[in-house]
Amino acid sequence: MSKAAYWQRGETLDYKNATETKIEANTVISFGGHIGVAGTDILPGELGSLHVMGVFEIPKTATTAIEMGATVYFDGTGITTAANDGATSNPTAYPLAGYAAQAAAAADTVILVKLAG
Repeated sequence: MSKAAYWQRGETLDYKNATETKIEANTVISFGGHIGVAGTDILPGELGSLHVMGVFEIPKTATTAIEMGATVYFDGTGITTAANDGATSNPTAYPLAGYAAQAAAAADTVILVKLAG
């Protein structure tokens, strides 16, 4: 039987900025099929906090209405209901963002998203 040791609550995760540029606070970060939101500025090579739980207002790239509770994805720019880029051969999957915490009209440019964690 294996044992586990409690590490943290998991509302935020430590995230290392492996790029050469500063990640600004509130930037949406895609990692391993998930997303999180930078809690603070994260300098190159440094650790920072990445929120993976909560409700965040995120840009909406979908041109259609999104109902409250709909599963949503992050396409690299904003939130959509499409699970991938729609390519007919080798489509690129989008990471799961979570679900719509409030309905958004087709013309809306932002949407409230409950992060999937």
